[in-house]
Amino acid sequence: MPLHLIVDGYNVIRQDLQLQAMDARDLEAGRAALLEALAAYRRLHPAHKVTVIFDGWQGGELQESRDRYQGLAIVYSRRGERADEVIKRLLNRERQRAVVVSSDKELQIFARKVGAAWMAAARFAQQHLGRTKDYLEEDDEVSSPGAGKKGPARRLPKQERRRLQRLKKL
Repeated sequence: MPLHLIVDGYNVIRQDLQLQAMDARDLEAGRAALLEALAAYRRLHPAHKVTVIFDGWQGGELQESRDRYQGLAIVYSRRGERADEVIKRLLNRERQRAVVVSSDKELQIFARKVGAAWMAAARFAQQHLGRTKDYLEEDDEVSSPGAGKKGPARRLPKQERRRLQRLKKL
């Protein structure tokens, strides 16, 4: 089953040190660098659908705008609407096929609620975009619930095992 990768664009840019430096100099340069890295990822995984959502709620157009770039679908939220709302709509539609890339806890909780998988932005940038990372996100690593105990309680919950299995397909 091909996955639908839903990327919170500005969240990934702000979580990656190299993209963050480009973004600080020029907003367009940060976006272009992210799109170029995601296009390279898409060439390696042509079966996966990749959608990048950027915030347009403060200075965007009155209507949601869409664009394409080297096989990527790009969505700019309309003025007054946050990218999170667009991502939630996509997650609600895609459900188990979706993998959301964002470090936003609200989106991770919503993804879990609808049965979608999620991956932290910094970890995705490190593992799949060839970026370096100088720190670990504290909630990124999953510890076994029964550390120090013996028996089946050491096994991760079924929902978490399914999420990790989908992430291996990336």
